[in-house]
Amino acid sequence: MSSFDLAAFSDAVAGIAEKAAPLTASFKTQHGRTATAFHWGDGFYVAAEEVVEPDEEQQLTLASGETVSAELVGRDPSTGIALLKPGMDAASPALEKADLVRPGHLIVAAGRDSASPLAVLGTVGEVGPAWRSMRGGVIDRRINLAVMAGGRFEGGPVLDAKGHLVGMLLFGPRRRALVIPYETIERTVAALKSKGHVSRGYLGAGLHPIRHGDVQGAMVMSIDEDGPAKAAGIVLGDIVTGWNGEPVRGPRELIRKLGPDSAGAAVTLGVLHGGEAREVAITIGEKPLT
Repeated sequence: MSSFDLAAFSDAVAGIAEKAAPLTASFKTQHGRTATAFHWGDGFYVAAEEVVEPDEEQQLTLASGETVSAELVGRDPSTGIALLKPGMDAASPALEKADLVRPGHLIVAAGRDSASPLAVLGTVGEVGPAWRSMRGGVIDRRINLAVMAGGRFEGGPVLDAKGHLVGMLLFGPRRRALVIPYETIERTVAALKSKGHVSRGYLGAGLHPIRHGDVQGAMVMSIDEDGPAKAAGIVLGDIVTGWNGEPVRGPRELIRKLGPDSAGAAVTLGVLHGGEAREVAITIGEKPLT
């Protein structure tokens, strides 16, 4: 019976981290701490949208220790992805895409803090189907991690046992580590390169949750005079209770449905108007950038 070679295993994990280290960069977040970005390809870096400064230019510290200015090409809050382009040619290759992972698979999360590469070992805790974020973005696979990774790893690459890219590390509710898979990054990066943003659905109404007796929904508290809700005949005080026959129990559920795939869609809303239930046909607009 062969014995497990712990030293060889340790060296293998370190080798995975070393492979990713040249492709990582660090930057200061809008809260003054450090986070990670990594080279996606063609000189572009991806990072966690939530922690990127909203200014047009960021300061990236590369693996070489050099600090360079980087343009914020675009950001997508619905998937949590920001796209950065340093003002220099990046000869670094892109990470190879991983095969599908399963619960229990080992992963390595890589990061950077200035010139220091970071790495932590963990496992895939959960794998599931596509899901929709709280801001309406479609995430192609659910991948939750069992890993102890601090804020410096946020936005960094998550690698499988072959050193291939599973996706980008983000933190969900209660700082739960999760992965935005590379398929979602690929789709979002293409849109950000093209337009600088990802289109999102727009109702043109300010909403407030309401729960009174058997009534649950999103009450209309304000109206955009040029928006889709106004054009469809929705007025102040109306309560949106359904979307294409599915119940809507509050604004959060409605916002989730107003994802990028909803812009331009013809939808039937369930609405309570003066206590009377009715159906309203509406064409969802595209959310303005401002």
